Amino acid sequence: MSLINSGVTREGVPGLAEALAATAATYTKVRRLIPEVEWAAYAPLIVEIERLKRDRNAVILAHNYQTPQIFHGVADITGDSLALAKRAAETEADVIVVCGVHFMAETAKVLNPDRTVLIPDLEAGCSLAESITAEDVRALKKRHPGVPVVTYVNTSADVKAETDVCCTSANAVEVVESLATDRVIFLPDEYLGNWVAANTDVEVILWNGHCEVHEQFSVAEIESYRRQFPGVQVIAHPECDLPVLEAADMVGSTAGMIDWVAEHRPRRVVMITECSMSDNVAAEFPEIDFVRSCTICPHMKRITLDNIVSSLENLEYPVEIATDVAQRARRSVERMLEIGRGKSGRRRPQVSELLHQNG
Repeated sequence: MSLINSGVTREGVPGLAEALAATAATYTKVRRLIPEVEWAAYAPLIVEIERLKRDRNAVILAHNYQTPQIFHGVADITGDSLALAKRAAETEADVIVVCGVHFMAETAKVLNPDRTVLIPDLEAGCSLAESITAEDVRALKKRHPGVPVVTYVNTSADVKAETDVCCTSANAVEVVESLATDRVIFLPDEYLGNWVAANTDVEVILWNGHCEVHEQFSVAEIESYRRQFPGVQVIAHPECDLPVLEAADMVGSTAGMIDWVAEHRPRRVVMITECSMSDNVAAEFPEIDFVRSCTICPHMKRITLDNIVSSLENLEYPVEIATDVAQRARRSVERMLEIGRGKSGRRRPQVSELLHQNG
């Protein structure tokens, strides 16, 4: 319940007029997305969160699927899973609040074992992360001895600990090819694995995990958008099924989608991914007509301004990972980050080299 709607007042919590003035610049960016009456409820919470961040020396990481009032209102670092993982490894804050789902908070903790990492709602899960266990990975390795394991970052720390290297949708093909092998086990997203297999000569052994948001999209839906909005550009996330991706004009991670929009500036575009993504990008490109394909991730939407306030006030809910699991998971995540950094001009390291270096 929000402070305004509940009628709660506390020392230090600003009045409405003060909060609206303090958040006026932010509201200018999102006013086409959020009605004034809603912003009146959000503004005092945003100001309170900013105060708590200063008091706690805290930083807020927000995934691209967070709502605009979080993404544009209180986040210090935004991006896709790869960007958040990189920035989490670089932060000097004492407290990290992850506005995303649980595996993202675990990844932040793996990379920051000595810092307090919080997730505002413990029920913010992920269908992909829940589709596979560490025991499943061990069984696959026994079934395919010697075959390296590439695991999508959308997994638990326990699963990452059984993995040779992690990847995100932004660098999955690059990570697989960096292994310098003919076969890989790719977990757990079957659809992302199909996309990788279609873009590399490496044989990909797949698991049957799916994102509950992206598996809903269909070719018929894309065809309907094209009929309703002639000339619309369709850009899709690779967690969608392969026929959907083949029907799109561009396929990429959420960061890749944003980069594509920034470069091409289409007159009209539809993003085949989670609903809030279009809202957050539309705030940056008001001249572009974003057709909304509104499929919501219920787990991402468990994060709210109210529970961010509670998280910072009460330091809830801390993420804890067993030391040996965290150490092994960290190696697989850091190998992923090494591959990601390899795009910046120097020779891209092979994962086979990293495995040798790190043991």
